[in-house]
Amino acid sequence: MKKKFYIATDHAGFAIKEFVKSAVERLGHHVVDLGPFSDDRVDYPDFAKKCANSVIADCGSFGILICGSGIGISIAANKVSGVRAALCHDTYTAKFSRLHNDANILCFGERVVGKGVIEEMIEVFASTEFEGGRHTTRVEKIEMCSFGDRDI
Repeated sequence: MKKKFYIATDHAGFAIKEFVKSAVERLGHHVVDLGPFSDDRVDYPDFAKKCANSVIADCGSFGILICGSGIGISIAANKVSGVRAALCHDTYTAKFSRLHNDANILCFGERVVGKGVIEEMIEVFASTEFEGGRHTTRVEKIEMCSFGDRDI
């Protein structure tokens, strides 16, 4: 099934963004690029917010966020109510972020993960459905911890 992915980076993740967009499109999905559009220094929370708010506003869509390590941008995205941004380093973490945590944003570090692993993570993230069952209650508890009005 074709899915929509919103993608954003900071300056440290900018170099890999076009590759990631192409990988998503090769899998048959639609990509919306939220920036930045150059490698000029930017603040990752601004782009995490753009992506997170877009995913929340567009039910059923997903996000991809990239910074140097993936850490800062994932922390920032998780400040938005309803977002479950998962920092992933391999196909195992990408799969279980969807299967058990119903993650809606895939995060990774451009300086941490290679292109082959990135392609595999995107494929697994896009094709894995939330398992539900005992995990539903846990995801609901995560949602109860959310604060604010989707604004960071």
